[in-house]
Amino acid sequence: MEDAVKRILYENTGLKDVFMDQLHSFAGLKRHPKGRILTVAYYALIQLDNTKLKTKPVTNYMKQAKWFPVRNVPELAFDHKQILDLCLERLQRRLAYKPIAFELLPEKFTLTQLQLVYEGILNKSLDKRNFRKKMQNYGFLKELDEVQTGVAYRAARLYKLDKRKFLKHFQNTVAF
Repeated sequence: MEDAVKRILYENTGLKDVFMDQLHSFAGLKRHPKGRILTVAYYALIQLDNTKLKTKPVTNYMKQAKWFPVRNVPELAFDHKQILDLCLERLQRRLAYKPIAFELLPEKFTLTQLQLVYEGILNKSLDKRNFRKKMQNYGFLKELDEVQTGVAYRAARLYKLDKRKFLKHFQNTVAF
């Protein structure tokens, strides 16, 4: 199944080597007007700023596809809103113990970029000072001797995730 999902993603977007995870299987009798339709939903985390998507979709169906901020998605067909909501809940829970936020960031990032990812997934504003203090106290961010380039404002310090320290830090975390 994963090979098929990767193939479909590639055929419709041109993307490879994207973080994907299976979300859930849906098979309710009244999910679709034509009767029981089985859906196995996956989600992918994609860095859109640096991603080159195919400009010409393969299918007519994909020609209608558009990107929306996750909190501004228009009305969806069938039970797709519930699928999206379940996906967001899953991301919010995993944010606490898996390095998924870093899948949405470049290898080197600012603390502001990291905070924006957390705020986007959690759908709430976080206090800048407390967020930075907490992230730095965890010990899994490596401060680099580099700053942003090509910005019109004061360049921010760049950081990198130490994945080994992240996983070690959260290995004893139990989520209920």
